[in-house]
Amino acid sequence: MTESAFIHRFEPAANAGSPPLLLLHGTGGDEDDLLGVGRMISPGSALLSPRGRVLEHGMPRFFRRLAEGVFDEDDLRRRALELGDFVTEARQRYSIAAPVAVGFSNGANIAAALLLLKPEVLAGAILLRAMVPLSDPPKAALGGKPVLLLSGQADPIVPASNSAHLAALLSQAGASVTHKVLPAGHQLSQADVTLARDWIGNIDAKAA
Repeated sequence: MTESAFIHRFEPAANAGSPPLLLLHGTGGDEDDLLGVGRMISPGSALLSPRGRVLEHGMPRFFRRLAEGVFDEDDLRRRALELGDFVTEARQRYSIAAPVAVGFSNGANIAAALLLLKPEVLAGAILLRAMVPLSDPPKAALGGKPVLLLSGQADPIVPASNSAHLAALLSQAGASVTHKVLPAGHQLSQADVTLARDWIGNIDAKAA
């Protein structure tokens, strides 16, 4: 696995004090999808945005699924480790710190898997409409890594019990989890951007 194996976009930091963001799109998205969201959430951050390498009916994804909400967990584990290698190599190439993942839907699910499988790769995560990625997750030690989980109250894809289980799972692994349920469906809303921006601003302030 080489860093160039992922088609990606990189925008260097305009503000060296802002944490780099790893932008992970949803099904059918690409490396351009979340650039605008990243700029709104953390103006001045370096942005690293790869395209998923799996195609489902021509739509890019980060890992295979067997049906809606049913993941090919062997593929998910392999793809998460590949993504971790990509981030490690991209950090060296672009001279950036460990990023905060900003993932939507399929991208949020692989970000959650990456936290559990290779926690050292990420400084934290903003998980937008995420599900529990692994039915038998490894014993991860997240050591207080900050995680913001934003769920939709009317999400037809992610049941409320599933997102609550994910929040508990990450908390039990040692993450500092903030879980909010918004009056929204599966799509992103302005409230997601506002909450994410405020949250990452607080992370920034604590780091400073």
